[in-house]
Amino acid sequence: MTLFWIFCAALLLLAMLFVVWPLWKKSGNSNEVLRDAANLGILRDQSTELEVDLKNGLFTQEAYEQGKRELQGRLIDEVKTSELSAIAPLRNPAKILAIIMMVLLPLFTVLLYFQVGTPKALRPGATTASNQVDDSPITSEEGIKDLQSELDSNPDNPHGWYKLASSYIQMQRYAEAVKAYEQLVKQVPDEAQLWSNYADVYAMAHDKSLKSAEVKKFLATALDIDPNNMTALALSGSAAMQGKDYVAAITNWQQMLSQLEPGSPEAKQFTNSIQEARDLLAVEPGGKQKLAQLPAVEAAPKPAADNVAAITGTVTLSPGLAAQVKPDDVVFILARAAQGPKMPLAVLKKQVKDLPLQFSLDDSMAMQPQLKLSGFDKVVVVARVSKSGSPMSQSGDLEGLTDVVKPGVKGLNVVIGSVVP
Repeated sequence: MTLFWIFCAALLLLAMLFVVWPLWKKSGNSNEVLRDAANLGILRDQSTELEVDLKNGLFTQEAYEQGKRELQGRLIDEVKTSELSAIAPLRNPAKILAIIMMVLLPLFTVLLYFQVGTPKALRPGATTASNQVDDSPITSEEGIKDLQSELDSNPDNPHGWYKLASSYIQMQRYAEAVKAYEQLVKQVPDEAQLWSNYADVYAMAHDKSLKSAEVKKFLATALDIDPNNMTALALSGSAAMQGKDYVAAITNWQQMLSQLEPGSPEAKQFTNSIQEARDLLAVEPGGKQKLAQLPAVEAAPKPAADNVAAITGTVTLSPGLAAQVKPDDVVFILARAAQGPKMPLAVLKKQVKDLPLQFSLDDSMAMQPQLKLSGFDKVVVVARVSKSGSPMSQSGDLEGLTDVVKPGVKGLNVVIGSVVP
């Protein structure tokens, strides 16, 4: 950090040398001095000519004396006194401006850096970006305060709000997690999984009740965005059970069950829950008639997820955009569903200096356990130079993406060649 400030001071002194020194040398009365010197020379020459003419008998003594008096009068009128010449430099506007620039230029430079620069990078503990997206919750109170302070100064950071919410959930501080999710869904309003998580956290902060109007609204928003979102379906079923709406519980859980692998622990759990709801519905008045209209409990086959779904390829940067990036700018390579949730299914984090690079995306890189690459038939691979350091696309980022591909495709070529509007 000390070396950085020394380097900045040296550059600032060099800049001041080019700006202040010419002003300091400039004299506002230099032209007048030169003119006075010329007039004085002329008068001296004329005085010498009078003396020569007197010696040669061209002038009488009386005419000579009169000529000398005239020259002395002109000297007083046309030539400034030495006293006035000494005062003039003190009122030189160029030197006054030079002094002002010596004060304002360093002050303005430092203030500008703290406004548009990255002062936090000067902290002893500052580190560069790692190769993986760090979504692990913060476990220390000091870390929480640092992240909250960063979000207060830069609130347009959805990745930061997600990390803050996850950290509060880890600490079981659900009320504060609700506030973080409130900011997150404002910035990413079209992501079903975030609305589902918001509903879950809101319920935990309010006596674990899923019956509130707010929870139902959040879950309805999630299902409007993605009718097959598994978290929203599971919570909607549980909310319906709490409200003794067994038909809605069975419907939601059955739709979720159709997406689970038959025989898996999750499938068995929801099969039992559906059967419990059917038993409770059967003893209600008119319940048997409602049961007859519901589909039978069954789970559609679903292949197990594995690394067969991994996507590989190469990412390169268009030469025309090379001047717009820095070596340590963050590069995200991610896969997202072609239709449905926009939350990345797999993410890899690198830097511009690593380009061109070969990549591999698989289920181990999922940001959400419910959203994995192997769970979707059609995806799009995106490579993005993020100016903000967030995987969420923002104006000014550089981006390249593929056509719709299937998980498991190999040898993709992704060129970062456009600017996000």
